[in-house]
Amino acid sequence: MMMETVLSRSVRLMFAGSVAAALAQPAFAQNADTSAAIQRVEITGSSIKRASAETASPVQIITADELNKSGKTTVAEFLQSLTVDGAGSLPTGFGSGFAAGSTAISLRGLGATSTLVLLNGRRMAPFARADDGQKSFTDLSTIPMNIVERIEVLKDGASSTYGADAIAGVVNIILRKDFEGLSIKADTGASRYSDAKQNNIAVTYGKGNLDDDKYNVVFNVEYKKSDELAASDRKDRGWIGHGDIRPWGYNQNTQYVGGYITSNPSASPTGTLRDPKTGNWVSLPGCAQFSPIVKQDANGGCLWSQDQFRDLQPNVEALNLYTRGTLQVNSDLQVYTELGYSTRNTSFMLAPVSATPTVTYPGHINVWANDLLMSGKHPQNPFGADTRLRYSEFDLGPSNHIANNDFSRIVLGAKGSHFGWDWDAGYTHSESKLYLEWTNQLNMKVLKAALGDPTSQYFPYYIGSQAYKNPASLYAALRVNATSDSTTKLDIVDFKASRELFALPGGNLGLAIGGEHRREKLDNPSLTGSEDGSTNISYVAAKGETRVSAVYAEVLAPVTKTVEVTGALRYDHYDNFNSTTPKLGVKWTPIKSFALRGTYTEGFRAPGVAESNLSSQSTGNSSVQDPVRCPGGKPAAGGGTSTDCQITIGAIKVGNPNLAPEKSKGYTLGMVWDPLNDTSMALDAWKIRRTNEINPLSYVEAATLPTAIRLDNNLIGADGKPIPNTGTLLVTTAPYQNSSYTEVKGIDLDLKQRLRLGNYGKATLNLVWSHVASWVRADKNQVFQFAGTHGNCDTSDCAGTPKDKINLIGSWDLGNWNVAGTVNYRSDMKNIRYEGAICAVTFANGQPAPNGACRLPSFTTLDLSTRYNWSKSLQLYASMNNVLDKIAPLDALTYGGMSFNPMDASGATGRYVKLGLQYKFN
Repeated sequence: MMMETVLSRSVRLMFAGSVAAALAQPAFAQNADTSAAIQRVEITGSSIKRASAETASPVQIITADELNKSGKTTVAEFLQSLTVDGAGSLPTGFGSGFAAGSTAISLRGLGATSTLVLLNGRRMAPFARADDGQKSFTDLSTIPMNIVERIEVLKDGASSTYGADAIAGVVNIILRKDFEGLSIKADTGASRYSDAKQNNIAVTYGKGNLDDDKYNVVFNVEYKKSDELAASDRKDRGWIGHGDIRPWGYNQNTQYVGGYITSNPSASPTGTLRDPKTGNWVSLPGCAQFSPIVKQDANGGCLWSQDQFRDLQPNVEALNLYTRGTLQVNSDLQVYTELGYSTRNTSFMLAPVSATPTVTYPGHINVWANDLLMSGKHPQNPFGADTRLRYSEFDLGPSNHIANNDFSRIVLGAKGSHFGWDWDAGYTHSESKLYLEWTNQLNMKVLKAALGDPTSQYFPYYIGSQAYKNPASLYAALRVNATSDSTTKLDIVDFKASRELFALPGGNLGLAIGGEHRREKLDNPSLTGSEDGSTNISYVAAKGETRVSAVYAEVLAPVTKTVEVTGALRYDHYDNFNSTTPKLGVKWTPIKSFALRGTYTEGFRAPGVAESNLSSQSTGNSSVQDPVRCPGGKPAAGGGTSTDCQITIGAIKVGNPNLAPEKSKGYTLGMVWDPLNDTSMALDAWKIRRTNEINPLSYVEAATLPTAIRLDNNLIGADGKPIPNTGTLLVTTAPYQNSSYTEVKGIDLDLKQRLRLGNYGKATLNLVWSHVASWVRADKNQVFQFAGTHGNCDTSDCAGTPKDKINLIGSWDLGNWNVAGTVNYRSDMKNIRYEGAICAVTFANGQPAPNGACRLPSFTTLDLSTRYNWSKSLQLYASMNNVLDKIAPLDALTYGGMSFNPMDASGATGRYVKLGLQYKFN
């Protein structure tokens, strides 16, 4: 039987990407038993069960112990703290997005749709509503936390084994397959402000031993409840949650403040009317009744801030059920089944809707800012003639976005060993059902009649301070709760087998073969009323079906005792496309403590149904600089304002059946080294180039097109006449297209040191650093460099692309105690949309913001946790996130967090403490 030494075992673990686990293993014990047989294991990215866990691919392995020490409550929360996660991930707090109520990870910042998430090595049905109407992804919130055995993150791009569409990499979450006894775990937490409370309980029960009883059944149930966190709950925490950021030097007309009067005033709670003769706007009285803002608009508007209504974190209630049954039929055959169900209900409060939205639906655009008029006969109209208005529907109340997601999954499988082959086959069905409800929306036909048609039964609709005069019957007709029911379904039949073949100088040649057939269905109808423009909601819908058949083969060739070569080839057949994608890896181990490794991989992603189906359409929003009214970053003469330099617009995205697939090439080159007995290091350079990218036309380019929809408040030329098509930008048309390419490259460092402290126990230090050297996206006319900037706003919610993210992790064990700490670091970013652009945000005095340097500061936090084993059965634990109570830097550009960057969410919540216990019945 093949044996391994202490040193070779360390190198093996490092090649598996588990530097973090390596130092915690008995391999570092001074008197380790070097005669122990190697355990055959299977690593993400390879189907070959190998005599050692090392691979040419960089794989980061997170153990259940690391999850527990982190103090994180969910799998998503932990994964989004990894340095490899980038722009495009979906945090829980982004409640106003397309996929509100879900969570996702975005490896290398290439988006959730390029990150393949697996559960026990198999796919799951994607969330039932695509992010931005386009990006299909796996919702991490459906995965139970307490029964996770380990998480493996394959960081070198597409996998010939799991799917060529995993362009950015693979996250394989592996749950426990056997458990005996009963475990109860419960914890509670709250912020330093005694809010944002969380309560969690998990029960795990298992019975049966495969060796003795020939069966095992595991059952896990988890319940989580998180209270909402309102923006107003952080009114004393600096700028956090404040829409009005004038006290910190900014203009009044920032994205979360409304009611100001300009050439195109924003919605006001009192109502703002336009004089038909002069074109001047006048606010109706009663502002103090609605807004606590003391320093009001110098032009007479009624300033108000969304922090009066908006949540920072949603209310969440979730239940996860998971069970696995395994039957050992005989020594060569095992059958198993997995059953999973999760339900997650979230609600996120937003500000009242505007009476004058821009609504898009198939073939139409309704610009209510132009078309909605208050009749000259309306009692509140002082002009005696029909006039335009801007009004925020405070009398309807804030809008609550409710998302109830039910996810179910069943796996039926068998595995065994026959005729020299180890094989595994199974059938998987999973389904995601999403119910959405947006409360307090508008019936636009009733609204138009109630304001502008004296013959209507609803006329007059009193607004602002006189809204108390309206009868209940009017609100019954005006108020709409828009709903939709969406589903995705995924069915997969898969098979894989592996064996060793003939001997090579370095060992036996390994071969793996496999195949799968999967069918994915998406039915995502738009919210009720949006299909015909009768509500204030734009149309967002997608529907279609995808079938894919794939086969692959993989070989592991130990060419010599020091050189190992891996190669794989995958063939995918789609309804309209075919692809053949290779993968190659080489590992050279000249000495037992040092090795070089490298991989080359190709990826392929066919257009999704939301991108290619003509019946699919969505309208997303993003902050842009209007090139017409703010050329060169300065308001244009004749009516341009600073608002035009940072304006939120809509972009209509329509499915394009002529799209070609995306393709990618990925490269890694690295080394692993044990310079000392208790020191491990892995250093990998990586590059991924994605071509034929499927993206909507960039907002930057779409804003310059003559098809852009604008208001008629045109700029006034030097001759005193209006300049056509120069009004306030509202909507652009940005159809899906195959743009040129995206190329990202950087370096990952994983360094770990174990400290032997004698009578003071033992400790480990682990440094994980990801550096993004370049993040480039090209379209037809320009190349954009986003590394170190606040972009790419089209796909990252203006969260930005920091060049450096670092986790410094320490752990100390002494007797029954464990203390762990993590320092989380995000580097600073230029406050520009892309390299070479002007400052994206300025202070009121025109100076670059923030800090006069046009640079968003870096952000560093410290998290601590401790555990105490009271007895063999009882464990007590506590954690504290953001121990130093650092406040997230003020960020006026992003719309993922209210005046703070969503990457810095812990700095918005503040210091957070959690206490819990776990009791195990043996």
